[in-house]
Amino acid sequence: MNKIIRAAYGPEVVYQNIALEAMQGWESWNKYLAKGRGLPPGMTKEDRIWVNNGNLQVCGQMELPPFERHSIANMEKIGKRTSQVVVSDPRDVEQARRDGFMFAVDPFNRRVRGKLYQALLDTTGGFVYADKVCRLALHLCRQAGVKFVLGDAGEFVSYLEKNGEVVGVETKDGTKHRASLTVVACGGWTNQIVPQLDGLCETTGGSVAVIKIPKSSHLYERFSPRNFPTFTYKMRDGTEGGMYGFPLDEFGHLKFGYRGTKYTNPQLVNKDEKSNEKVYRSIPITKWSKPASLTQIPSEAMDKIRDMINDLLPEIGEEGHDIAFTRMCWYNDSFDNHFVVDAVPQRKGLFVATGGSGHAFMFFPNIGKYVVDRIEGKENDVLDFWKWRGLAADQIPINKLALGTASPRALQNLQLTTDNDLKLSVGARRIATKL
Repeated sequence: MNKIIRAAYGPEVVYQNIALEAMQGWESWNKYLAKGRGLPPGMTKEDRIWVNNGNLQVCGQMELPPFERHSIANMEKIGKRTSQVVVSDPRDVEQARRDGFMFAVDPFNRRVRGKLYQALLDTTGGFVYADKVCRLALHLCRQAGVKFVLGDAGEFVSYLEKNGEVVGVETKDGTKHRASLTVVACGGWTNQIVPQLDGLCETTGGSVAVIKIPKSSHLYERFSPRNFPTFTYKMRDGTEGGMYGFPLDEFGHLKFGYRGTKYTNPQLVNKDEKSNEKVYRSIPITKWSKPASLTQIPSEAMDKIRDMINDLLPEIGEEGHDIAFTRMCWYNDSFDNHFVVDAVPQRKGLFVATGGSGHAFMFFPNIGKYVVDRIEGKENDVLDFWKWRGLAADQIPINKLALGTASPRALQNLQLTTDNDLKLSVGARRIATKL
């Protein structure tokens, strides 16, 4: 489904700049589709993968937080101050009106309802349709001569080694794929294949809830990308924040998410491919996992999402819409939220591109060139952030990793949602409980 795109990155200028660079890539892919030539099966010239409907960062206080203030200052340094709209500043709001973003200034009607409201609107931002992005990228790669091996035939089993060097992989069908360099970029599954990442990265899950709005509802147009922005809510407020939402997709889905708590699924596995020693390592579990699968999210996460929806968008519950389905969304978090793009120490022939930490998809069009730069031994400011590293003795991690089954974030220690939890209104939940 949808993924957030933004250039407002607070004090992190490196990510700001590569996000702006990525936006040029998103624009070029939209133009490619609009030409209508050589398109992937199932896509037409009317399709767009990138929608510039703004990214609204809603605060829980009237004073703009430091992150948003840094975003304004750093965008101003590169001549893009007018792209950052402080919703309480009349001059900024007038600029948003001139730029066609008035719909995104107060999409929750907070002021009309007499509610506290402060936010920063990044008009460079918006969202992409992730499924269409992957479909187009697959098509373009195939056109460029890339060979894909999918399904069971592409499922990793083990590394091929020669004289202590990784020289390829063997897949589930028994095929041996030989390579001068093996690059592992498997998102939340990377640590299973590259256990050396323990202590640097860990798989964590965000919580997603989706509401289905029928075309017959007046809310269908209300929440269309033409009339509603992408948004985050109290994104840096710890477990009480870290929420986000999107406009409707083409199927009428409204997606909301919670990352204030980054959940884990610790399982007892071999320490590495050559050892029988057991350790706990967080492993993704999804609707498609075998033998066990998961479509629920923690009840506490559902409570946070429900409270946000009822606070910001009460009309959804008032019209009788409930949560249609939930999912866990798995990431590979590094301890400092920076990516890991580097050779694996003491494993010649093995390389990783991982540690997305919940914000890597927006760099889809351009991150590959940085991976190639690292492989070719080039140096630049971006790659300095993404080197293989360890936690310094005096360093406080942003993400605390490898707490195992004792962690309060472990799914084994949490109550998961029931059907009753999917109802938005308190009254509806009480009635369902009595029944």
